Amino acid sequence: MKKIYVAALLTLSMTAANAQEPNIPMFGGQQNINVNFDEYKAAPQGFDQERAGIEHGTVQLIEYQSASVGTTRKAQVYLPPKYDKKKKYSVLYLLHGIGGDENEWLNDGGVPNIIMDNLYADKKVKDMIVVMPNGRAQKDDSRAGGYGSAAAFGEFDKDLFGSLIPYIEKNFSVYTDKDHRAIAGLSMGGGQSLNFGLGNLDKFAYVGGFSSAPNTMRAAQLIPDVEKVKKENKLLWMVCGGADGLLFNSTQLKAFCDEKGIPCTLIKYPEGKHDFVVWKYGLYNFAQLIF
Repeated sequence: MKKIYVAALLTLSMTAANAQEPNIPMFGGQQNINVNFDEYKAAPQGFDQERAGIEHGTVQLIEYQSASVGTTRKAQVYLPPKYDKKKKYSVLYLLHGIGGDENEWLNDGGVPNIIMDNLYADKKVKDMIVVMPNGRAQKDDSRAGGYGSAAAFGEFDKDLFGSLIPYIEKNFSVYTDKDHRAIAGLSMGGGQSLNFGLGNLDKFAYVGGFSSAPNTMRAAQLIPDVEKVKKENKLLWMVCGGADGLLFNSTQLKAFCDEKGIPCTLIKYPEGKHDFVVWKYGLYNFAQLIF
């Protein structure tokens, strides 16, 4: 996996050093594979706008000790309206891109709390909390690391499985089995989600990638055991903008899955770029399909 992340770093370094989502330039350079995209259906108007007269969830910043990184790390946690410690909730781990941190989804235009509030109001999602960690597993995990910290994204699985998930399960009223755990992310976080989700079918039953970056492992590496994925994965769902130079990373996986008969969704967002227009659409749809 480390080789994949080194390759990703070299590719990402070809862009401007100060570029960050959502204004990251299009890159990739690999020709897309012809696949049968799944049908695009526009999200309803206002799905990402705050609505009056509905109940709202809360967002809280947590700090946890990371055994693999050797420091205290942070994550944002969205709790749904009327979060009740007497109930059990599923968990969606929602990852950011290479230019972000635990605040990117919340502060850079992703509005996950608003999207989830609206979905709850419309009764379109199951009970869940959303955990937004810092996917840069190194002691200096600030955004200042930029593309130079690409390798640290490849080490995040150790922190995720060894420290963050245990912390969430100890401190929040959540289920602890894979059928109630999902992972998805944007750009670099999309690649992480595909790598860690499909690579750990005992941990995640639902996997999503939004505009997944070049850190995404090639399909044959992601899915060495086709029958196991067919049996254990409940959802493999992807979206990428039609004008995004990273589309190859999703089409190569879609083509493999179609060839092997693995259920897999890939939506091409019309004229979509590498930005939160696509990623908000991804969260809106993915959240309705899990659990």
